[in-house]
Amino acid sequence: MPMSSVNPANGSVLNVFETWDRPRIDKALSQAERVAPAWRGLALAQKADLMRQAAHVLRHRRDHFASMITQEMGKLLRESRGEIDRCATVCDYYADHAAEFLADEVVPEVEGDARVVFQPLGTILAVMPWNFPFWQVFRFAAPTLLAGNTALLKHASNVPRCALAVEEIFRDAGFPAGVFQTLMIPSDAVSDVIRDPRVHGVTLTGSEPAGRAVAAVAGETLKPSVLELGGSDPFIVLDDADLDRAVEQAVVSRYQNAGQSCIAAKRFILLPGAAEGFMERFKAAVKALKPGDPTREDTSLAPMARMDLRDELHQQVQDSIAEGAVPVLGCEPLQGKGAWYAPSILDRVVPGTRAYQEELFGPVASILRAKDDADAVRIANDTRFGLGGSVWTRDPERGAAVARQLACGSTFVNSMVKSDPRLPFGGVKDSGYGRELARAGILAFVNTKTLTLR
Repeated sequence: MPMSSVNPANGSVLNVFETWDRPRIDKALSQAERVAPAWRGLALAQKADLMRQAAHVLRHRRDHFASMITQEMGKLLRESRGEIDRCATVCDYYADHAAEFLADEVVPEVEGDARVVFQPLGTILAVMPWNFPFWQVFRFAAPTLLAGNTALLKHASNVPRCALAVEEIFRDAGFPAGVFQTLMIPSDAVSDVIRDPRVHGVTLTGSEPAGRAVAAVAGETLKPSVLELGGSDPFIVLDDADLDRAVEQAVVSRYQNAGQSCIAAKRFILLPGAAEGFMERFKAAVKALKPGDPTREDTSLAPMARMDLRDELHQQVQDSIAEGAVPVLGCEPLQGKGAWYAPSILDRVVPGTRAYQEELFGPVASILRAKDDADAVRIANDTRFGLGGSVWTRDPERGAAVARQLACGSTFVNSMVKSDPRLPFGGVKDSGYGRELARAGILAFVNTKTLTLR
């Protein structure tokens, strides 16, 4: 089945690509296997130089790649530029720190010379999503390649141009052919690739069902896996919060990328002393968001990435309203061509509503009310997800006390949740397992091997 590249702002078809048959897939796997020994044996300093060159290609062609992202999945152009900048940053970060992260660890308490060494596993498959079509790939590829592995990318089917562009970047940076390859394959071909003995691990960022499917095959074949799945991040506003600052960041965290981010704030948990003031400011700020041409600097809300995603979101919203949630703003598709959804707020979201139980992957904020700090923590943790969370207060110690109790992989006090190359990133519960970024990211797909000499 062909892969279509469609502009979600207006529904126009940009490109159509044929998917690969089994012989073409086999050729790519064989190429990765052939190049692996030489790539593994290449000095780390040389690998790092190539990664810095990839960062240079990204920066030099920033506007070109950013325009591609915006055309293919709808992100505001200024957000797309920021995404390319982050990709260059993660390349430089691992080029600068890979030697430190992969250095042998001497264990002095053991008789003789005992150490831990870190060696690549082989070829790693990455199954990546469309919402950050460059960043998600590079935050995997930079550490994985520098660890000495080769990499295969199965990207989301609605961003094929971005998928091919990423391979082009590594090729233009001087990486040997076959070290990084994009597989133009449908989702139903992923299981066979994971099972192939030439693949030695898999990482997935995406939906919970996709994660379960990939984990099942990885477990069946005893291959390591890392999963970063959905999230329903709490944004807890305590009664002493700086409301102007909290609202400013709430709007960014919920509505950037049209709300299509796993770590976007999705559930706004308000204490009594903050609720009225927060809602007044928040409603005004959300109402001021301006949908429009994502290439224009004055546009502040992008379209959603696909029509089916918009329709699914609207069904969740309508069901939540029928179940008792109160529509405050928006809560309906926008008229005209493209996958547009109004910036929306649902208030009085309570247990039993879809907005309480599920991830709303689009520009809809869910408002929940808490009695006190302990109740806010209870509500925040009353979810099967556990990716990130933030707490807003003028008292950092109080904020830290609340943040420590949140069952998630990343917590931020007076800052929105974000992924940073210097910090481990990942989730718990149904948000997945394993960690990306920081030192954990480069050790995700290595053999941590004991070496003793006497």
